[in-house]
This record gives sequence, C-alpha cells and structure tokens, in this order.
Amino acid sequence: MAEDLLRYDILIQDALRGAVKKILAEVNRTGLPGEHHFYVAFETTAPGVRVSQRLKERYPQEMTIVLQHQFWDLNVGEHAFEIGLSFGGVPEKLVVPYSAIKGFFDPSVQFALEFDPGKTAEELPEELLEAVEELARAEQEADATLANATPVEAKPVDKTESEEIAANAEKSDNGGEVVSLDAFRKKP
Repeated sequence: MAEDLLRYDILIQDALRGAVKKILAEVNRTGLPGEHHFYVAFETTAPGVRVSQRLKERYPQEMTIVLQHQFWDLNVGEHAFEIGLSFGGVPEKLVVPYSAIKGFFDPSVQFALEFDPGKTAEELPEELLEAVEELARAEQEADATLANATPVEAKPVDKTESEEIAANAEKSDNGGEVVSLDAFRKKP
C-alpha cells in the first residue's frame, strides 16, 4: 500500500472540526433550534484549554460539557470557543480549542463526530496560548488573595435595631415610600 503523504486523516478531522465551529457559530447567532443540544467531550490537558483548577482536579484528562438550557457567553473564535457553564452551582468560564475536542454529539438527531485530539494540522496561535496562561495566572492570584483574606464575621441584628433601621427608612426623604404588604391584600 502506498504511503499517504497528503495525510487525508488529518485533513478530514480538521474539516469536521470546522463543521463543529460552524454549528457553534450558528447557535451563537440564533440560539439552539428545536430540541437540538450538544455534548462536547474534550481533553482538559490539551494546549490552549482553560478550565479552573477545581475542574482540572475533578477531570484531569477529559470532560464532557452539555450545551442545552443553561449556558452563557458563548464566543466562537477562529481556533477555540469560550462558554460559561455552571458546575455544582458554581459558574465557570471555559476556553476549548477545536483541536482539543474528542467528540461532538447531538442526541436529538443522533448526530455524532469523533476526533483524535492529537491529529490536527492546525497550530494554535501563540496569542491564544498566552491569553489562556494569563487567565490561569490571574485566577491563581485571585484564589491566593481569597485564601489569605481575613474572614469577616456577620454580626446578628437584634429586633430593636432592625425596627430602628425600618423607621429610619420610612423617615428618609429620598422620594421613596415604604408600603406594607397589608396595603395590597384584599379586604373583606
């Protein structure tokens, strides 16, 4: 058998990654149509991937995200996409280069693509890699700042203090008026 000098396998994978990029761009432009939703699996260790340290610890090699009801700030770039998702009630911002994607699945129409993340002709631009590193450094600095912060203990408010606050609010002359809920209740 002749040697494949053109590397059709890489060309096809890059073309299919381009299809994923076009699908995400359309969703970014118009929203998810009908029952469509996506599972996107990617390598968390691939160059250019940005996930929080918390997620890296939980998913050291690979993770799958779901784009369905609750995602925000989808930004489809030339080499990667960014998205906001919630993990256990904690909002996170992810950056996923298309070259890191291992799988794309839309169960509403049984459409699936599978990729070999190591096989791509695309090289990530240096500025994307630097931006991801800078964001990771900023996140680590913010985490260190929070870890070193002195906790402030909440002081309980007693009933007389809360009544005083409410009385002062009623007296304030800022144009507002305090109305009790009883004013809106139906009277017999």
